[in-house]
Amino acid sequence: MKTDQALKEIVKQKYSEIALQDKDTNASSCCGAGSCSTEVYNIMSEDYTVLDGYTAEADLGLGCGLPTQFAQIKPGDTVIDLGSGAGNDCFVARAATGVTGKVIGIDFTPAMIEKARANAEKLSFNNVEFRQGDIEQMPVTANVADVVVSNCVLNLVPNKDGVFKEIFRVLKPGGHFSISDVVLVGDLPDALRKDAEMYAGCVSGAIQKDVYLELIKVNGFENVVIQKEKPIIIPDDILLNYLTPQEIAAFKSGTTGIFSITVFAQKPTNTNSCCAPGCC
Repeated sequence: MKTDQALKEIVKQKYSEIALQDKDTNASSCCGAGSCSTEVYNIMSEDYTVLDGYTAEADLGLGCGLPTQFAQIKPGDTVIDLGSGAGNDCFVARAATGVTGKVIGIDFTPAMIEKARANAEKLSFNNVEFRQGDIEQMPVTANVADVVVSNCVLNLVPNKDGVFKEIFRVLKPGGHFSISDVVLVGDLPDALRKDAEMYAGCVSGAIQKDVYLELIKVNGFENVVIQKEKPIIIPDDILLNYLTPQEIAAFKSGTTGIFSITVFAQKPTNTNSCCAPGCC
């Protein structure tokens, strides 16, 4: 069993490689950074081109939903994007906040930060900034964000509970998040669950759907709503790297489901009576 830090280093290495490639190259590789016939990083991505603010150079095709489409961002809002990559969700968020708002992207991969900053510079966006840091310890002060968004990133973080605590901290009272992520119903086969490549591809890092939703609630959020849900189908030629044909057949006929969900939740307006979730 790899440690949390070892998993983070795997993710950082893989996404550093992805940052140096274009979307077409990523889409043709099984791991986003190799020469395989299929891929695991792009099997969940959705079409961003329909959204205002879409920037092709910033779209690496790595998401599993369209959280900014559901995030109810208003002009003038301050928005934080967790795992901002090359900046696509930030630029879509900026189209909603307008010039009076502010968008902060956080990513712990230096190559992604460099790419995102270059994209923002080309667009002359003075109200979009990118900060290198761990989303378990965000380089942001408390109570600054109206909205937090994230697209298929919490799967890459072993300590998901810590991330939800940080989201609660940085949101203003009454602020909310809209997060797309991958969850499970039933248990993955051991070979998929333990493989580091599948972890970095957001599959084996998924946790049970009911556990995911409970983490949100126990960290003090309210009005928890699933805004969108869709099944994720892993192609057979990817599964064959981990399972025998017989195991694939059993996996598909079993009770396990892999889903992309987009979840909305709100920080209570009145948080003065308690300094943080669980402290009362």
